Amino acid sequence: MAQPTMNRIDARAKVTGAAKYASDHNLPGMAYGHMVTSTIGNGQIVSMDLGAARAAGGVIDIYTHDNQPSFPGALPGLAGIFAETRHPLADREIHYYGQLVALVVADTIEQARDAAALIKVTYAARPPKSSFEDAKRSPADPPSLPGLPLGQPIKKPQDVDIEAALAASQVRVEQTYDVPPRHHSMMEPHAAVAAWQSGKLTIYSGTQGPAAHAMELAAVLGVELSDVHVVSPYVGGAFGGKAFTWAPALLAAAAARALGRPVKVVTSREQLFTVTGHRAASSQTLALGAYRDGRVTAIKHHTTCQSIVEDPGYRTTPKYYAAPNVDIKLMVTPDMNLPTATIMRAPGDEAGSFALESAMDELAVRLGMDPIELRMKNYLESTLIEGTPYSSKHLDECYRAGAARFGWSRRSAQPGAVTDGDWLVGLGMSTAILDSGRAPTTVRVTFRPNGTATVACATSDAGTGMWTIMAMTGARALEVSADRIKPALGDSWLPVVGNGNPDVYGAVGSAATSTVTPAILVAAKEAIGKLVEHATTAEGSPLLGARDVRYEGGSLIGAGKAVAFGELLTLTRSGEVGAQGTSAALDEGYAYASYAAHFCEVRVNRWTGEPRLSRFTTVVDAGAILNAQTARNQITGGVLFGLAAAMFEEGKVEGATGRISNANLADYLLPINADTTEIDVHFLDYPDTRLSPTGARGIGELGTVGAAAAFANAIYNATGKRIRTLPITLDKLLA
Repeated sequence: MAQPTMNRIDARAKVTGAAKYASDHNLPGMAYGHMVTSTIGNGQIVSMDLGAARAAGGVIDIYTHDNQPSFPGALPGLAGIFAETRHPLADREIHYYGQLVALVVADTIEQARDAAALIKVTYAARPPKSSFEDAKRSPADPPSLPGLPLGQPIKKPQDVDIEAALAASQVRVEQTYDVPPRHHSMMEPHAAVAAWQSGKLTIYSGTQGPAAHAMELAAVLGVELSDVHVVSPYVGGAFGGKAFTWAPALLAAAAARALGRPVKVVTSREQLFTVTGHRAASSQTLALGAYRDGRVTAIKHHTTCQSIVEDPGYRTTPKYYAAPNVDIKLMVTPDMNLPTATIMRAPGDEAGSFALESAMDELAVRLGMDPIELRMKNYLESTLIEGTPYSSKHLDECYRAGAARFGWSRRSAQPGAVTDGDWLVGLGMSTAILDSGRAPTTVRVTFRPNGTATVACATSDAGTGMWTIMAMTGARALEVSADRIKPALGDSWLPVVGNGNPDVYGAVGSAATSTVTPAILVAAKEAIGKLVEHATTAEGSPLLGARDVRYEGGSLIGAGKAVAFGELLTLTRSGEVGAQGTSAALDEGYAYASYAAHFCEVRVNRWTGEPRLSRFTTVVDAGAILNAQTARNQITGGVLFGLAAAMFEEGKVEGATGRISNANLADYLLPINADTTEIDVHFLDYPDTRLSPTGARGIGELGTVGAAAAFANAIYNATGKRIRTLPITLDKLLA
C-alpha cells in the first residue's frame, strides 16, 4: 500500500521569509541586550569597570552580579537536572570559560554590542579542570536522582560477576570507545523578545515545548503560569538544545520587567557554545563474551561521562542483544570547569550505539561471522533486563530488506580486499533502536463558518513537520481535504501537551507525532458530536429537530438533507463549534521502540587517508508512516547527524584555559553536500496500534542512532584500521 505523502504546509512561509522566528519580532519601544562572557575558565571576578560602557551612547542599563535581574524561583522538573540551574549573573564565581558576566541593554543592538566591548573585567584566575582526558582517570559515582533511572548500575542477574562471566567465554572482545563533546549548531540561535503588560509576560522564544517553557519561566520569575504567554510557531532547529529554558530567555524576560519596555536578546554563534547546553564527552569500555557459534554470553558496558545526561550503557545495551550476564555502570567526572551538558539528539543512544555496534562488529571479525548473522543469533523479542515484550518489532526484516537493497552479499569480509583505483572500498552495517512513547495529551478541534477547521495544541515544530502532520491527521479524522485544516501550535496558551506536566514536552524524545495524533482523533470525535448536537438544536439550522443526524465527509446528513458544516454555522450565526479531547495513557504492558538497519559504503584514499561516504541505506521499522515525505526527511537528517559525529564534529576544549577553541561555524566542522551522498531510506510500515491509534512510533532521532558505527565499521572493512575515537579523520587513518 502506498504511504501517504504531502508537502510541508509551512514550506512557502519559510522559503519566502514570511515565517517569523523569535528574533524576527520587533516591538514598539524595544531595547536590545548583548551578553558579555568570561575570558577565564575558573576563578572569580575581582572588579568590573563599567564607566566607559555606561557613558556610551544609547545604553539603558548594565546587569551584572552587583546589579542582578530578579530571579526569585528555580527551574522545575527535569529542567532542574538537564539545564543550567545557576541563575545568570548569580555571583562573582566563574565556573567555565564563556560564562555570562554581564548583559548590556541599549536602544539598538549596535549600541549594546559596542558598549559591551568597553567593559573591563579583572579576574582572580585559578587553573581550570577542563580536560576530560585527565578527569576520566578519577571518576565518581553519579548522583542519585529520585524517579530517574539514569546513572544507576544495572546487573543481570543481580549478583553477576561480569569479569568471571567474560573470562569463561570462549571468545571475548574488550575495547574503549571515546566520543568528544558536541554542540547544537542549529540555524536559529537561542533568542527571545520579551514584553510585560499589566504584570503579564509575552515572550517570543524558540522552544521545543511552549507550555513547558512557560512553566519554567513562571517558576524562575516568580509569577503565575497564567501570566506567561510563550509564542513560538517556528523553530529553526533544536536537537534538544531548546528543550529547556536557558539564560537568553531568562535575561530578556527579567530585563524587560525591570525596564518596563520590551527587550530582545539574541545569542551570538560563539556564545551558543557556552551559555546553552551541549552533548557531554564520554568514554565507554565495552566488553563482549560469546560462544564460538556467536551466542553472546556476557556484556559489560561501563561509561565515564562529563554528565549523567548521556548514560550510554543504560540507554543502549538493555534493548539490543540477548545475554545471560550483563553489567552496566555509569561514572561521572565531577566539578569540571565546562559549560553545562544537556540533552542532544538521541542522548545516550547515539554514543552508546557507537560503542556497542562497533564492538559487535569486532566480535563478528573475531568469530569469522557475518555481522548480520551475529545480530540475528542474539535477537531480542523482549527487553533484556525486565523481559517486557515489544509491542511490535520487525528488525529482522530491516536486516534482510537492507541487505538486499544495499547489495550486502557482495561484501568481502577481508579488510582492504576491494579497491577502485586509489580508493579502498569498505562496507559496514549497524543496528539502530530507539525507545518510543507518547504522553496523554489534549487537543482542540474547532469547526468554523468559512468551511475550515482548526486543530490546536501547544506542541512545537522544530523543523520536523508537525504543522503538516496535524493537518493530515485532522483531515483524516474530519474526512475533509488537508487544505481545509488550519493547525495551531507553538503557543503555550493552546491546549497543553502532557496535560500540564512540566516534564512532558512538545517536540522532544521523538514522541511528538505519536503523542499529538491520537489526541487529534479523540478531539475530532468530540467536536463532531458537538456539531451534530448543534445541527439538531440551533435556530436557523436546516436540521433543527431532525433525528439520526450523522456527520460524513464534512457535511451533516439527516432528514433527507445534507448541509456542509460551514454552511450550517453560517445559517445558525453561531460562530465556531468545537471540543477538546485528551488521549488515553499508554499501555505499560509492552516495551515500545523503533528500529532500523544501517548499511554504509566508504572509500578511503590509500595515499592521503581521506575518507569519503559513497553510499548509505537505512531500512526503518517505525510503525505507521503518516507522511512518507517528512518521515524520509527525518531519517535522512538523522543519519547525517550521526555521520557528522563520525566524520567531523568535535568541540575542542583547551585544557589549560577551558576555552572552546572552535566555537564558530568555520572551525566546528559539519558535513556539507560535498561530504555526503543521497541516503536511501526504506520504510516497512507496520502500524503499531498498541502504541497509538494512528500506529505511528518515534522517528526523529532514530536515524542518528548507529549511523556513526556503520561508518566506522565500513572504515575498518576498507582499511583494516579500527578507529575507536570519534571523529574518524584522516590523521587517524594515516597514523
